[in-house]
Amino acid sequence: MIRELHKKLISGEITSEKLTEDYFDAIEKKDPEIKAYLSLNKEFALDKARSVDKRVKNGEEVDLLAGIPCSVKDNICIGGLAATAGSKILENYVPPYDAAAIKKLKDADAVFLGKTNCDEFAMGSSTENSAFQTTKNPHDPLRVPGGSSGGSAAAVAAGMCAYALGSDTGGSIRQPASFCGAVGLKPTYGMVSRYGLIAMASSLDQIGPVAGNVEDAAIVLSRIAGRDRFDSTTMPTADKNYEDLLGGADISGLKIGIPKEYFESEGLDKGVEEKIKNAIAKYEKLGAKIIDISLKNFDHALATYYIIMPCEVSSNMARFDGIRFGKSVGAESEKTGVDYTLWDIYFKTRAKYLGKEVKRRIALGTYALSAGYYDQYYLKAQKVRARILREFKEAFKKVDLILGPTAPTPAFKIGEKTENPLEMYLADIYTVTANIAGIPAISVPCGTIEVDGKNLPVGMQLAGKWFDEETILNAAYIFEKS
Repeated sequence: MIRELHKKLISGEITSEKLTEDYFDAIEKKDPEIKAYLSLNKEFALDKARSVDKRVKNGEEVDLLAGIPCSVKDNICIGGLAATAGSKILENYVPPYDAAAIKKLKDADAVFLGKTNCDEFAMGSSTENSAFQTTKNPHDPLRVPGGSSGGSAAAVAAGMCAYALGSDTGGSIRQPASFCGAVGLKPTYGMVSRYGLIAMASSLDQIGPVAGNVEDAAIVLSRIAGRDRFDSTTMPTADKNYEDLLGGADISGLKIGIPKEYFESEGLDKGVEEKIKNAIAKYEKLGAKIIDISLKNFDHALATYYIIMPCEVSSNMARFDGIRFGKSVGAESEKTGVDYTLWDIYFKTRAKYLGKEVKRRIALGTYALSAGYYDQYYLKAQKVRARILREFKEAFKKVDLILGPTAPTPAFKIGEKTENPLEMYLADIYTVTANIAGIPAISVPCGTIEVDGKNLPVGMQLAGKWFDEETILNAAYIFEKS
């Protein structure tokens, strides 16, 4: 889509201003039901679109993303626009700076339509934990779009933007992409700067694209990747235009590993399993070599993730205390005449403005890090994380890619899992390992299954070696085209 839109912009067939207006018309028509957006940026977006049109008219060379409208998850900072992270405590927060990924997109003259809904502080798998609204799946409004980047995935799937940015801590780009029938890419940890991303779990978070197809995801990755002096975890990667490398490499002989543990999981839906096995057969027909492998620590990955992640959450959330960041009950004391102590401000601010899931994860993390339980939980989880990392290193000595489901089921109904957090957490079972190990992974649509009279998308996940986005993008692209 992006390349075609770019060609039309250059030829004069369309203008960025008209394209941007068309997307705002689509938002006005569809978003009252879908509720993908938390805020819109119409005046600023149209000004940017007109400036791109002027450059094109003057014969200047412009980037592939120039004048192409996109949306951004509301935990990624854009200077001058509200960044709520889906939380009441940040309802009035307007960052004074751009995230590194946003700055790179601005350098490419991208057009930002607005900020998309997400689970509060990205803590959730359904976007039901947003403090403002519940986003709906465009394929069935009775179902969730996935999470926590559900707003971004729903906006792409509903045609309310050309592409979007999300963040992925344990599958929060890939799982909603799977539920909504979009392409979602989690880059290698350190490929994209986290500067300007409101942190959830710093050793797991990664910004990445949600797009309508693999080429669009590759185009966006090419622009946002690279070393950043504000994020010491980023790596100096060779500048690549990943979109120009697609389809050039033959996948004949490509070794794709199929972990047996993926298909032994009790929660795997039979319809999803069938679509994944069809995808495996398709790759085999295309000439790939299918190799059975074992990831013995797969069963421990979810428990490991849900110890490490809350521990990091409890640390990162300490700044939202009613003093340093966000809303504060202390500000209300001037109106009410109530004289709060410092401890009152700490406790009452969090009690009033933080949601149930955020409080749950803070409590879990604080408990696991406490003096009596640090060794039993956090330290042990880190040891298992090291084992999972070693296991992937061994697996990638035998195979080039690892294939499996993105999620164990298609999109579930709104409210279906909200009363059972453990059942909700199981939605991440296939995605968390990529974050634990820091490897890149992509979710690509591989068919639909009929549920209650609706055709619901199914996503296939391809995971690859560290900083080998080229291989997973190429393999995903060839599958998509086939």
